[in-house]
Amino acid sequence: MKGITFEGYFELMERTVENEFIFGMRPVIEALKAGTEVEKILLQNSVRSPQTHELTSLARHLGIPVQMVPLEKLNRLTKRNHQGVLAYTAQITYQKLASLLPMIFEAGMEPFMLILDKLTDVRNIGAIARTAEASGAHAIVLPSRGSALINADAVKTSTGALHRINVCREDNLKTAITFLKESGLKVAAITEKAAVNYWEADLSGPVALILGSEDVGISEEYLKLADVRVKMPMLGEIQSLNVSVAAGVACYEIVRQRQIKE
Repeated sequence: MKGITFEGYFELMERTVENEFIFGMRPVIEALKAGTEVEKILLQNSVRSPQTHELTSLARHLGIPVQMVPLEKLNRLTKRNHQGVLAYTAQITYQKLASLLPMIFEAGMEPFMLILDKLTDVRNIGAIARTAEASGAHAIVLPSRGSALINADAVKTSTGALHRINVCREDNLKTAITFLKESGLKVAAITEKAAVNYWEADLSGPVALILGSEDVGISEEYLKLADVRVKMPMLGEIQSLNVSVAAGVACYEIVRQRQIKE
């Protein structure tokens, strides 16, 4: 590493890590170069320097989102000398969907994926991961932007499942869904806009479930890509389920159909 020794890097990191983030221009740059998993970077919108160019270039190359924010936001997050930059460290190691899917097929398994469209509640992500792992899903696919960070609360809610199930972070969810379809997976959208009950659809074989955000559901562009839309019938006054509950119902319907198939 240019300008810093290996031992000096870890000494620097010890002084600049606070809970779940790293702060300071050089520590964040060196963390990225060292392969530290980073969820996203907050960069002060008025800072311009050769180092900020180096930082943003590295982040772009690694597929890490950079959000421009006012100084006040960074000051609220830490009282330390952040130098206009703060990076949220990842609690898990992410996988690449394009590399993972062929491995599943090569192992003789039928892929079972969950695609989470911009979920903003970390507890929902954790709960879905727990159910997904328990029901034999191979991976969860998240967008790199617009989704809640997988932090310590998400890992805790998942009871450790986020360390056991593959999690793929994709820059373009539409491209990821198209890739899954072209690879032979049936894409099923869980939505109240469907006319078919979840148990009436054929969810056997390679399959990917799409679940939408807590407030607006699945984006229309992703709904258009779905091979089938299914719903959970609402028989009471409340006309929607928590997304993690809906995920649980759908996951175990897939388990049921796979067991019948066997």
